[in-house]
Amino acid sequence: MNVDKVRDEVKSKEGEILHFKFNGSRNQKQEFEGEIIETYQAIFVIKLRDNNIKSFSYSDLITSSLEIVK
Repeated sequence: MNVDKVRDEVKSKEGEILHFKFNGSRNQKQEFEGEIIETYQAIFVIKLRDNNIKSFSYSDLITSSLEIVK
């Protein structure tokens, strides 16, 4: 999967409430729901239900560090 394809897929989901799974370093695992509110060339921004903001790179999706659960 290339970055352009992932970027287009994320852009198409902008504004939807989605469920995410994040596998961080040192076995940190988080699940959260939020809305993709902005997409940029290298990153995208998610607004969580509690109004906090998280940003991720498209490579997080490519490497499966971040998953969008359907």
